[in-house]
Amino acid sequence: MNKSEVVAVIGAGLMGHALALVHAIGGCKVKMQDISIKQLESGMELITNALDTLIAASSLEGNKRATIISRIDPVEKLEDAVSEADLIVEAVSETVEVKEKVFRDIDAAASLNSIIASNTSGLDIFPLVPSRRLKTTIIAHWYTPPYIIDLVDLAAGLETDPEVLARMEKFYLGMKKKPVVFEKFISGYVANRLQAAMGLEMMKLLDEGWATARAIDDSIKYGLAHRMALQGALMKADFAGLKLWQQGSKNQTYQPPVQTGGSPTVDRLVEEGRYGVMSGAGFFDYGGKTPAQIFKNRDMGLLRLKAQAAEIEEEYPLGS
Repeated sequence: MNKSEVVAVIGAGLMGHALALVHAIGGCKVKMQDISIKQLESGMELITNALDTLIAASSLEGNKRATIISRIDPVEKLEDAVSEADLIVEAVSETVEVKEKVFRDIDAAASLNSIIASNTSGLDIFPLVPSRRLKTTIIAHWYTPPYIIDLVDLAAGLETDPEVLARMEKFYLGMKKKPVVFEKFISGYVANRLQAAMGLEMMKLLDEGWATARAIDDSIKYGLAHRMALQGALMKADFAGLKLWQQGSKNQTYQPPVQTGGSPTVDRLVEEGRYGVMSGAGFFDYGGKTPAQIFKNRDMGLLRLKAQAAEIEEEYPLGS
């Protein structure tokens, strides 16, 4: 893989449009496919908005804007997107039936040399892929917004050619991303597994009335996140001392929550129409701002935080 490759992105929704942008910024020619013309139009609008934010934050040179947009070709037909693609990024909904159909359609239209990379958050997609494609299929899972968050999980199936995984790692390193490689699939990878465990504990604290949403987020933002942004979690443990961790494990004072399959707090919020940013409220209220304004503010904040973190890591190095 190299930056002149043709990349097909299947799906132009929340992640699809952003992954089209990531690869276009990386120098690839991109065909962004969706069966909905409205979704393609929305995806292109979101791409231009994201580019404007990156430029405003000085993360991207303004004179590159037109070139990057010109690299992205929105198309309706899947066969038009994949027929000449070197890399096919699957970014459709997390539904087994939908993904299985997409993989069949890709198999019917794409070159056998094409690499297929699924953005699934946790599904084992390998049983859904036609057998003749398994050697060239991997998972490449990104975190939103991927044009800012550099982490990408690369996971192989049992039949994936190791060379394909190595090529994709080199490809994304060349785009200055942070690939974490898994030689075999584990649901949730690292970050999503940790996030899921945290989610269970947060729902327990909310559902049982131990803490408010604000108290939980303040504890993360002003306690955990400040240190972890610099140290990570295991290096933070090194600073505290592993004997302390060892003793804490022996004491068994913490018992993880049981997975119940739901949360009364979340159920109540959904019933009230508080779905999150897109509805104007979720755990928190968003002050009458439009979703576009809120997402722009988030992205500007993340870009500034990312730049400052990079400077701090370089100026104050820790362990390796």
